Amino acid sequence: MKLVLASKNQKKLRELNEILSQLGVEVCSEADAGVDVEVEETGTTFEENSLLKARAVMEASGLPAVADDSGLCVDALNGAPGVYSARYGGGLDDPGRCRLLLENMRGQSPRTCRFVSVITCCFPNGDVLSARGECEGTVAYAPMGAGGFGYDPVFFVPGLKKTFAQLSPEEKNAISHRGRALRAFAKELEAYLKKSIPPRGQSPAAE
Repeated sequence: MKLVLASKNQKKLRELNEILSQLGVEVCSEADAGVDVEVEETGTTFEENSLLKARAVMEASGLPAVADDSGLCVDALNGAPGVYSARYGGGLDDPGRCRLLLENMRGQSPRTCRFVSVITCCFPNGDVLSARGECEGTVAYAPMGAGGFGYDPVFFVPGLKKTFAQLSPEEKNAISHRGRALRAFAKELEAYLKKSIPPRGQSPAAE
């Protein structure tokens, strides 16, 4: 089965394929599907924005589409940057957003935060699957590590004494918000596929 990722982020594409390939599911890029969709993320929740992106790419490609909407929610900043994580500070790049976050956290406590990810898959027949994953952490006092992307260098995991950017891809997938959401989504997708594809020789109408 092939899904189209409603994102141009190659690192997200790699993460999805690493987990969903175990189900025999291939996730391709928008470019591979011959579409280029820009979706205005007008939702106020991760669930709403994830659905908006998945539905738009599904309608454009005619193929099942999967979208991830994720962000960092910091308790001392009343949940910010939240759904605006990718747009935090306007046109800043990833290092710029990390610097802005650290500036806004000066003198703030607690430094507790969480990464949230919502995975949504829209099918041409109207079916929708969705799963949510979270990972608790704290805001580091300075960026650490060269891996990952986004806020990974400033997301510190106390139990591992490392930021996400200091973890190997395997370590990160094991505990990350996206890894957890993807594993939950994989279970939903596996159940959906078993239900949608009847045993050989049996038609859906016979169920």
